[in-house]
Amino acid sequence: MMMTNKLIMLLIFLIFSCLLANIGAAAAALPTNSGHLYDDLKVPSSAFLSSLRTAIDEVGRVTSIISKFIDVFGDFRLSNAVNDCMDLLDFSSDELSMTASATQNPTGKDNSTGNRRSDLRTWLSAALGNQDTCMDGFDGTNSFIKNIVGGGIGQVTSLVGELLQMVNQVPSPQFQTNNNNNNNNKKHSSPSWMKLRDRRLLQTPISKSWADAVVALDGSGNYSSVGDAVKAVPDRSTKRFVIYVKRGVYKENVEIKKKKWNIMLVGDGMNSTIITGNRNFVDGWTTFRSATFAVAGQGFIARDITFENTAGPEKHQAVALRCDSDLSAFYKCGIRGYQDTLYAHSLRQFYRECVITGTVDFIFGNGAVVIQNCQIIARKPLPQQKNSITAQGRKDPNQNTGFSIQFCNITGDSDLLASPNSTATYLGRPWKEYSKTVIMQSYMSNVIRSEGWLEWQGNFALDTLFYGEYMNYGPGASLSNRVKWPGFHALNSPSQATNFTVSQFIDGNLWLPSTGVRYTAGLAI
Repeated sequence: MMMTNKLIMLLIFLIFSCLLANIGAAAAALPTNSGHLYDDLKVPSSAFLSSLRTAIDEVGRVTSIISKFIDVFGDFRLSNAVNDCMDLLDFSSDELSMTASATQNPTGKDNSTGNRRSDLRTWLSAALGNQDTCMDGFDGTNSFIKNIVGGGIGQVTSLVGELLQMVNQVPSPQFQTNNNNNNNNKKHSSPSWMKLRDRRLLQTPISKSWADAVVALDGSGNYSSVGDAVKAVPDRSTKRFVIYVKRGVYKENVEIKKKKWNIMLVGDGMNSTIITGNRNFVDGWTTFRSATFAVAGQGFIARDITFENTAGPEKHQAVALRCDSDLSAFYKCGIRGYQDTLYAHSLRQFYRECVITGTVDFIFGNGAVVIQNCQIIARKPLPQQKNSITAQGRKDPNQNTGFSIQFCNITGDSDLLASPNSTATYLGRPWKEYSKTVIMQSYMSNVIRSEGWLEWQGNFALDTLFYGEYMNYGPGASLSNRVKWPGFHALNSPSQATNFTVSQFIDGNLWLPSTGVRYTAGLAI
């Protein structure tokens, strides 16, 4: 009996040892660093993929329903709203598909920065916000159609929101003082579709010789319109396609579709090459569709060019530039308009040494955006209107979106500076419930009201927003009379502010070096 017990105990020990060995081997086979899927999800990848498939199927079902309303009612605004939803659901389908691909192939690099958790959160944040934009487009249209569309859109939003909750938060970084001013940090990888040649393209004088296409009004190029040149770009190109736009005023509305990857648009200077339009809300366009220049293809770069909407303040929403391009950069560009000038709609975007002008909510959207070393200029609005520089649209606390404005000059146009008390100008107001905007190390002129920030409506979002200021200066930067909202934060330490720097907020060290666009990674100038 004792021998039998010993044998049983020995067998149990051997079985347990084998199990431990197998578990150890399996654990060794699993990714263990923070950039891999093992650490990125709160649930098993099989459960996550199952939920993804459900969401993708639902997007397809809702798209099929909405497509039946295209051009049915003969209503221009309603038709635009339906077409917006079709495009936005298409964006969501792509972003969910990229999320599925990254989940199934954690070591892959296509369409990504290599920071898997950040990529997943970015794509799902965008996919979540698209449906809200779809519904916004129905404002002022037939409520019956809006209600029909809203049911399906709400279901997609719910499914994507659940997916976003399954992805772990990106850990808060420790404060670092090593800042990449010269873009020479070779410890960071670049997306496979980014080439080092791009850096040379941005640093060399403009020339026809290195352009893949030349646009010129005088007939000396391959095309006379920017839109025609864009159509010639191969779909899903992994090679940079350079379009050189010669000096001139191009009166056209340009849309770079999501399949047009890696386009670089180069002009002769922001005051020399101008793309201009005047679509606006009053004339029946949705805000989304009013953009003079809209880009969705990933990896877009623009240099030395201006995007302009001339509709004027009386036409209300009138977008100059709308961006849905992930890992996109704008360098020495002008972005001019009045209400809703820059629609930073979704995904990761960077703006450097640009001039951005407008009146009401003139930098708005729900992208993850850093605006660095730019001039931000408030203009004269309609009588009785108040200027708000930003209106950030984060609707879900799990979205990794927001606006970070750093090293900028925030001031007013000449007519506003002449009488700064004639128009109340604020740093921003909360468009959506979890609006997030931080302004750091920037100059603020006396056009900025002492309260700093403006309510959207009553107490809406004042508890849930996140507005922060850090080490700003100038007559409009004093914090002594700032709003006392629970969501407003006077940041007083580098460890807080570093979360909103290029390296942390948009993973800039992983993709900006190869674009050639100068940037500061951290808090140091």
